[in-house]
Formats: sequence, C-alpha cells, structure tokens
Amino acid sequence: MTDPDDHGASPRADRVAALRRVARERLAPIVADGQPGRVNRRLVAALADCGISQRLFPSELGGSADGPPSARELCLVREALASESVTAETTLAVQGLGSDPIRRSGSPEVARRWIPEVAAGRAVAAFALTEPGAGSDAAALRLRAERDGSGYRLTGEKTWISHAPDADVHTVFARTTPDAGARGVTAFVVPGDAPGLSGEALELVAPHAIGRLAFDGVPVPGDHVLGEVDGGFRVAMETLDTFRPSVGAAAVGMAQAALEAALRHAEEREAFGGPLRQFQAVSHLLADTATDLQAARLLVADAAEAVDRGDRATRASAMAKLFATEMAQRAVDAAIQVHGASGLQRGHLLEELYREVRALRIYEGTSEIQRTIIARELFRDD
Repeated sequence: MTDPDDHGASPRADRVAALRRVARERLAPIVADGQPGRVNRRLVAALADCGISQRLFPSELGGSADGPPSARELCLVREALASESVTAETTLAVQGLGSDPIRRSGSPEVARRWIPEVAAGRAVAAFALTEPGAGSDAAALRLRAERDGSGYRLTGEKTWISHAPDADVHTVFARTTPDAGARGVTAFVVPGDAPGLSGEALELVAPHAIGRLAFDGVPVPGDHVLGEVDGGFRVAMETLDTFRPSVGAAAVGMAQAALEAALRHAEEREAFGGPLRQFQAVSHLLADTATDLQAARLLVADAAEAVDRGDRATRASAMAKLFATEMAQRAVDAAIQVHGASGLQRGHLLEELYREVRALRIYEGTSEIQRTIIARELFRDD
C-alpha cells in the first residue's frame, strides 16, 4: 500500500498542499461571508469553480473522474479541506453523500437530470435518512411511502438532515412495507420544490447547515425509486460504506490542523524560562497525538483502498471512521490543553475545531454503532 503520509516530497503531498492553499485562499473567505447554519450557495458554486466538486463524479455525468469516483480521492480531498475549512469540507461531503445514491442507483434519466447540476455547483443535494425515532437504527424508519397510482406519496418527518431545508434534491429513505424492518425500506429522489415538502433549520453547537423535513403526502413518480422497491436499506449501506472512510479522513484533517497549531504554540510560547516544547509532558503529548494521527490516516487509506477494489468494506470502513473520529476528538482536546485558555477563546481555530469535531463521532453512525458493526463483522460467516 502506498504510504499516505503527506509530510515530505511526494505527489500526494503536493496535491494536499495545493488543495489546502485553495481552501485557505479561495474558499475560507466565502465561508466567512456566509450565514451560519444555512447552505452557502456561493461556496457550493466555488467548490465547482475550483474543480473540486467534479472529482466526485464520472466524466459522463459532468465530473472529472475517469470512471466511478475513487474513495481514495474523496478521502484525500476531505482531509485537505478539513485542515483549512471545516465548512467547505462538510459542504462538499454532503453534496457527495446526497447525490451518490442517485448516481449509483438512479435511472439514467434521473441521474442525468441531477448529477451534472450537483457537479457544476448549481444544485444542492441532501441525504435524508435520520428520523426523530430512527437515527443509527435505520431499519426502524417510519416515514411512509404509500402507493398512489404508478407512484408514491410520502408522509412523515426527517430530522438532523444536512443541507435541509435548503437542498434542491434529496435522497430520501421511506417505508414501503410495514413491519418488515430493513427489508421494507425504499430509496427515492425527491426534488426540493416537491408539493407538500417543507422544513426548518436547526441550531447545533457547530453551525452546520442542518434541519428538519416534513412530508405531507409528497408525490414521487415511480421512476424516482433508487434501486429496487424495498431495497433501500442496501442503497443506504452501500453509500455509507463508501463515505465512512472519508468521514475518518475529515477527522484526520481536523486533527492535523490541531496538531500544527499546538506545535507552533509549543515552539513560540515560553514558560519558566524556555519554550513549552522543552517540557516532556507537552512534547510527549504531541508525540502521542502525531502517532495516533498517522495510525488513523493509514486506517482510512486501507478502508478506501478496499472500497476502490470492490471488496466488502463494511468492517474496514467502520474501523476507520471509529478510530479516526475518536482520535480527532483527543487531538483537538490535547491541542487546547497545550494552548491553555487562549485555545478556548471565541474565534480561535481550536475553539472552532472543538465544536466541529464533536459531531463526527455521531454523523453517519455513532461510535457505538461502529463498534457494533465491527463486532458483527468479526463473527460474520463468510
């Protein structure tokens, strides 16, 4: 396996550095001008103008990828962006998460309708899975999809949906067969302007663009089913298996930014007649952080390679997501400890990262769910 270490001269290091420069110089100022907690359409357009969004899509659908998009590429991009702008990284990730099921499982007509628009930064996508009573337990979904002629009508609620209520297109998971658990869920494409669809923004500790959606008999044509009827759980899991390593990559990017800040502070700040770095308690804390960071980067790379090979990547993806997100939480906390009170001041990089990193241990399956998945896979009879 290629060494994913981005320190030192290598093609990967050059690409990461170039992406970080774009994020710092072009994307971060747009983020600063946006409305916290709502989709920043200028940012969505800028990600495409910089040629970043297109990396998530094949060339025949308006992207720049040669064939299906690479999980390794997605991880590299998310790590680099998260090192400089968490909002830019999150926006790109949700664009991919919301549209990937359409690319993967939608009819050619539906894919051609939406994917080029998302790739070009003209449409905002969302992945609507979670409900008030069904978070990590996706098999417990209650949003109803009832037959209506050749199509369906959706009734119920989704919550904690990234890019809601501002998205132009949603991948929505609803129950088509009552009392059937995971086998009774179907995935649908639902435009943001569909009759009967409404929503509201929600406020989090970190001001992500996230909200609630209400479905009041929303009509969905039959050709807007993704994959097979009652086969939506598979659509969801294939998407999550692909994207979970990149959640780990985003965590690696945040941890990298925190470590760099701590190293600078330990070099520059003097206490008791010398720089902080001379104290073993500080230097060993940073050494442990750097070691955990590299271990997470390797786990992410391993999982992404498994996805790109077409292997069953459920266990590797869960391991990468679990370890990297837990590691990032520790890394940011350690960096704040090195900084002291200054790291908690509103507007400080570490104060922002402290709020941002917490969500990663919940999004796309909590850490506890990742452990459950890993344990199940360990006992799985191949």
